[in-house]
Amino acid sequence: MIRPFAVLLLIVASISSATAAEIDFAHDIVPVLRQHCGQCHTGDKKQGGFSMNSREQLLAGGEGGKAIVPGKSGQSDLIQRLKSSDKTLRMPPEGDRVPADKIALLTAWIDAGVKWEEGFAFKAAAYEPPLQPRLVTLPPVVDGRQNPIDRIVDAYFQKNKITRPQPSADAVFLRRVTMDITGLLPTTDTLDTFLADASPGKRSQRVQDLLGDDIAYAEHWLTFWNDLLRNDYTGTGFITGGRKQITTWLHRSLVENKPYDQFVRELIAPTAESEGYIQGIRWRGDVNSSQTVEVQFAQSISQSFLGINMKCASCHDSFIDRWKLDEAYGLAAIYASQPLEIHRCDKPVGRKATAAWIFPELGQINADAPQPERLKQLAELMTHPENGRFTRTIVNRLWHRLMGRGIVHPVDAMHTQPWSSDLLDFLAVNLAENHYDLKQTIALICTSEAYQAQTLSLEASPDNSAFIFRGPLSRRMTAEQFMDSVWQITGAAPARPDAVVVRMKREPQPTTPGARPPAEVQAQWIWSYADSGGSPAGESVTFRRQLKLPVAPLQATAVITCDNEYTLSVNGRKLQADSNWETVETVPLETALKAGNNEIVIVAKNAGASPNPAALIFETRLRMPDKSEQSIVTNSEWEWTMSLPDGNGKFKQAPTDWKPAVPVSSPETWSGRVGPEMADLLNQSGGSVRMVRASLVKSDALMRSLGRPNRDQIVSMRPSDLTTLEAIDLANGQTLADDLARGAANLLADGQSPSAAKLGRKLFRAAYSRNPTEAESTVIQEVLGDKPDEQRIQDLLWALFMQPEFQLVR
Repeated sequence: MIRPFAVLLLIVASISSATAAEIDFAHDIVPVLRQHCGQCHTGDKKQGGFSMNSREQLLAGGEGGKAIVPGKSGQSDLIQRLKSSDKTLRMPPEGDRVPADKIALLTAWIDAGVKWEEGFAFKAAAYEPPLQPRLVTLPPVVDGRQNPIDRIVDAYFQKNKITRPQPSADAVFLRRVTMDITGLLPTTDTLDTFLADASPGKRSQRVQDLLGDDIAYAEHWLTFWNDLLRNDYTGTGFITGGRKQITTWLHRSLVENKPYDQFVRELIAPTAESEGYIQGIRWRGDVNSSQTVEVQFAQSISQSFLGINMKCASCHDSFIDRWKLDEAYGLAAIYASQPLEIHRCDKPVGRKATAAWIFPELGQINADAPQPERLKQLAELMTHPENGRFTRTIVNRLWHRLMGRGIVHPVDAMHTQPWSSDLLDFLAVNLAENHYDLKQTIALICTSEAYQAQTLSLEASPDNSAFIFRGPLSRRMTAEQFMDSVWQITGAAPARPDAVVVRMKREPQPTTPGARPPAEVQAQWIWSYADSGGSPAGESVTFRRQLKLPVAPLQATAVITCDNEYTLSVNGRKLQADSNWETVETVPLETALKAGNNEIVIVAKNAGASPNPAALIFETRLRMPDKSEQSIVTNSEWEWTMSLPDGNGKFKQAPTDWKPAVPVSSPETWSGRVGPEMADLLNQSGGSVRMVRASLVKSDALMRSLGRPNRDQIVSMRPSDLTTLEAIDLANGQTLADDLARGAANLLADGQSPSAAKLGRKLFRAAYSRNPTEAESTVIQEVLGDKPDEQRIQDLLWALFMQPEFQLVR
C-alpha cells in the first residue's frame, strides 16, 4: 500500500540525512591536519588564538572568528584560506600548498558535520585510565535511596547542582524494563496485573521475573552479542567457508547465564562451537595486511572485551590513543600459527612480531608456547582479577544499553574519562564480586531509581563535549525490538528460526498439580545386533531413518546419546557430534527438516581396548503447523550398514546392504543412567511454541534500514539517527506491508467483526501500554469506521507503529 505522501514528508522532516560517503577521521583527516596545520595550531601552539587540539577548540575558532561551520564548507574560512592564492590569507602561509585531493577530503568532512573521534586530541590527554580495579566508598543514603547506584548518582547530582528527575509512572516503567530485559512489549494482562499491584517491591520483583525468563532474555540480548562478536547467519564468508557461526554456543551461554569471565575465556581459547569468533573472516583474494585473520583477532579481542580501538594501531602507531603498531601485532602473534611479519601501512618493516600481552604488569604470554597454550594464557590474562579494564568495559556497555549513554562514551573509547569514575569502578568491582553474573548487574541497574526515573528526550540530551548526567535517555528500538513488537501485536512472526538453537533451558521440571503427565521416552536403544555387549572396540556402524513430512515442523528438538560416540547429520548436513555417552545432547532440527523426503544419518562408534557394550538412542518430537505432534525414535524401523559416509552423512556410492536395526537385549545398562534426563529434556522440548524472534532470523531489507548491521565488522553502538531510507521502508516497504496484512487477517480470523472501540483500545494498549485518550479514541474510530475490515485495520496498525511513542524506549 502507498501511504499518503504528506505523511511521508512528515516522517522525512524529522530525519537527518546520511552522508554520501563515510570519511575516516583517523586516516583521512588527522594526517592532513597534522601535516599541514599542526606546526602552528596543535599541541601548545595556538597562532592567531586558533587551536585544533580538540573539536571544541577547532569549532571555537580564533582571533579572526570561526574557521569552520559544520555542514557548510562553502562558509568555512579554513577551506577558503586553503584554496586562496593571496599570500596574506593563504594557509599554510609558507611551504607547499595542501593538495587538492586533501582539500576535497576536508571539504567533505566539514559538509558531513565535522565528525571527530571521541576522546581524540592532538595534544596528549592528561587522563590515563587505571588498570587495576578500585574499591569505592559509597556516599551516604539520601531520602531512603539505598541502591548503591543511587547513592553515587545522588552525590553526583549534589556536586553538579542537578535537580533529581522525577520517577516514571508504573506503566512507563513496565514497558521500558520489559523492552530492556526481554526485548518484548508487556502483555495487556501483565500491565493490568502490575498496575493493580499495590506492593512496594513490585518493580524489583518484576525485574527478577523478567530476568527469570531465560529464553526471552537470551533471545533479546543475542542481538547485543551478535553485534559485538560479529556473529550472523548469512553474509560475507559463509558461502566460501571463510567464516563460522557461534550461534548455538552463544544462545546456550545466554540461556544458562554463563559467568562473563568464563564466557570470554571460551571465546579466546575456544571450543569447536565457539571458535568462529577468533577465526574472524577469511576474505577472498588479496587483502590489506590489517585485515588478515591474525590482525582481525587483535582488533576483535581489544574492541569486544577492552573497549580499545586497535584498528588504527594495526596499520601504524595510533593517532587516537597510546597503542603502538608493535603492540597490535604482539596480540596478533598470539593467534598466529606461523611467524608473523609486521606491516606498516601495508608495507613490511623487516621484523617479525613477538606474541605479547598489552598489560605486562598482569603477566605475559610465553611466545614460544604452542598456539593453543598461548590462547589459554591470553584468556587468563584478559579475565585476570586485577584487569579492571575488562570489567569496566562490559559494565559500561550494559549502562549504555539500559540508560542511553555510556559512563564512558562512546563505549569503545575506554581511554577517555568517565563522567563518574566512582560509578564505573563500583559497577566493575560489583560484577567481579558477584561471580561475573551479568544478570545481577542488569538487575542492579534496573532496580535503581536512577534507571526508573523519567527519561530525557533524544532532542534534549546534551552533546558529548560537555556531558552532565541528568537521567536516563529515551532510546530508539533496535530493528529487532521493532520487528518483535510488530509481530507480537499482529501475530505475523516467521514460522521457523534461521538460527540453529535449542529454545529451552536444561533443568529439572517441577511437577505442576493438574498438569498433563510427562511423556515417557519412546525410543529404544539400538545396535546392529541384539547382544551388543561384545561389540568390537573401535567398531563404527552407520544408522539411518528415512521419512517423508507433509510440511516442515514448527518445532523439533532431538535428544541423543551413544556409547561411545556419534556424529549426527540430517539431509546431508552435520549437526552434532559427541564422545561421552553419559551426557545427553539436545539438537535443534527445525532448520534441517523440510517438507518432503528427509534422511537422518548417525555414525555410531564403539571405543575401548577390547569388546564392550555399545548402543545408540535418539528421539525427537515434532510440532507441526496444525498443532499435531509426531515422534521420530530409534527402533527396528531404522537401518544400518558398515559403510561409512563423509563428515556430512553423505555417501559417495550409496550402500546396498542396509539391514534393520535391532533393539539391544539389555537397555538397562544405559537407561538407568541417562533415561530420566532424556525424559526430562523431551518434555521440556514439547512445551508451548514461542514466537520466533527477530534475533533468530536472517536480516532483511527492513531490518537493515532500521539499523541492523551486516556484522562484517564489530558494532558496539548502532546509529541513533533516523534515515530517509527508514522513512521510505516504513511508509511504503513491502516487508512491513505484508506483516500488517497478515496481522489484519489474523485479527479477523475468528470470522467475527469486532467493534471499532474494542479493537482500537486493544491494539492501542498493546502498542503503548496505556489507554487511549478521548481524542485518540475519536481518531481510532474514524480510522476503523463502524465495521472494521482488513484495510482499515492495516491503516490503524501502521499509524500506531509510526508514532515515536511506539518506536522509542522511554
